[in-house]
Amino acid sequence: MIARLRTLPDQKGVAALVEEADALARAISAFHMEGIRFRIYNVDRLVHKDTQLPPDIPGIVAEVRRELEAAGFHTRSHQAPS
Repeated sequence: MIARLRTLPDQKGVAALVEEADALARAISAFHMEGIRFRIYNVDRLVHKDTQLPPDIPGIVAEVRRELEAAGFHTRSHQAPS
């Protein structure tokens, strides 16, 4: 995801998005559960806030979230009941 974001033109929201994605990667590497929840929320919020991003970016973020959840990381503060 980060490599794809770095290929985008330098526009207002891209730098913040890259910064949050980098922080998410660090949280994942550290297995920092609260950091993962916080950072994926911020990445998702920034992606949906910036409507000028390429259309594949929201799908990439959704895939990252699915992969994290499949690996056992909780990516939402309040998980839906099973």
